[in-house]
Amino acid sequence: MKSFFLLLGLVAIGFSAPAQTRSSTISRESDVPPYSLPDPLVRQTGQPIRNAREWRDLRRPELLELFADQEYGRTLVGRPSSLRFIVRESIPNARGGRATRLRVGILFEGREDGRQMELLVYLPNQVKGPVPVFLGLNFDGNYATAVDPDLPIPHHWVMAKSGDPATDHQPVAASRGVHQHQFAYAYALEHGYGIATAAYGEIEPDAPGHWREGPRGLGPEPGPHDWGCIGAWAWGLSRAMDYLESNPRVDARRVAVMGFSRLGKAAVWAGAQDERFAMVISQDSGAGGVALSKRLFGEDIAHLTGSLGHWFAPSFAQYANHEEALPIDQHELIALIAPRPILILSATEDSWSDPKGEFLGGQGADPVYRLLKTDGLAAKTWPSPSELIPSSIGYFLRPGSHDVTLEDWQAMITFADHRARVSHGRFYKSP
Repeated sequence: MKSFFLLLGLVAIGFSAPAQTRSSTISRESDVPPYSLPDPLVRQTGQPIRNAREWRDLRRPELLELFADQEYGRTLVGRPSSLRFIVRESIPNARGGRATRLRVGILFEGREDGRQMELLVYLPNQVKGPVPVFLGLNFDGNYATAVDPDLPIPHHWVMAKSGDPATDHQPVAASRGVHQHQFAYAYALEHGYGIATAAYGEIEPDAPGHWREGPRGLGPEPGPHDWGCIGAWAWGLSRAMDYLESNPRVDARRVAVMGFSRLGKAAVWAGAQDERFAMVISQDSGAGGVALSKRLFGEDIAHLTGSLGHWFAPSFAQYANHEEALPIDQHELIALIAPRPILILSATEDSWSDPKGEFLGGQGADPVYRLLKTDGLAAKTWPSPSELIPSSIGYFLRPGSHDVTLEDWQAMITFADHRARVSHGRFYKSP
């Protein structure tokens, strides 16, 4: 499997162990220190980017390299030759006849006893022809996203804790449908959209020391620039896209990759690397997602690289309490999605995820989107709650806390409908 890696020479660079967290978390705007952001349209050499060709050929590859080298790590490249799909179930009259439900085994090593994930797919029956699909990972298993009594209880690692160390992180019957509010199947199906989801813990457990159990185990032992869990989960999203491309009922030109919280970080990184995703949706992804790191508001790099360090490349830890030295920031991650649309969802009470910093991340990417002849981010100032900005860089601030609600889904589908209208049936116009 080494042929799937972008190999890096074994020259060691200096990176430190995670630094101590700051004495207090910044939660007031007046406490944000001065900071400066790198210009997404200026190369590391100081050369300005003047046109779409220079962005595509010079700056975009440079930024991808920087994010892989300094934050998320280097991942497997492309579809493994061993990848295989098995349709384990196809129910044409699910949810009262409104949907076709599929359970698809995505076998990373081509065999049932190897590394894999199961994709749960709902497609609307009222739409004739290929349908657009929202694709995202879930926390506690596919059965936790719906109340369907016949969805099997899985055996993989889940986020939920039972309180009993002997059974912690094991799926239990009581979790059926516990996250159904985050996956608005009925609403999406009614509006002509499908939803596909898989459990992130089946791709790789969200805990230190489990890298061999997921796709990272297909290569050599990780080094300082190699991928963490976010990279593994992002890779899993691309393997789900491999399947969706093969299903004639799916419009592969209109697959939106989405994710909430840490899974939002994975979704944005997946969308940055894999340009088959025609739209990206960040749901409260915060630090390490679309919120600016150098603002130091809410969660910071010291926290991310402490107990959560398994999410990132080890080299990211050198910037704990030294964000000013970071050669990139998250507005440039958003820029890597250009000219494809991205919708940034924030919540008023989610200060840990820095909703204003998420908006500013979008604002910082605006020059790249405009260079590529899109409308960029239409809002010049942080919008009021419940006001949807439907430009190519979209933004929506929901009243409430860290979660995904029906109001978020209404914004997502309104945004997707709008982008399809302005792009003649697709989510974006090809440059």
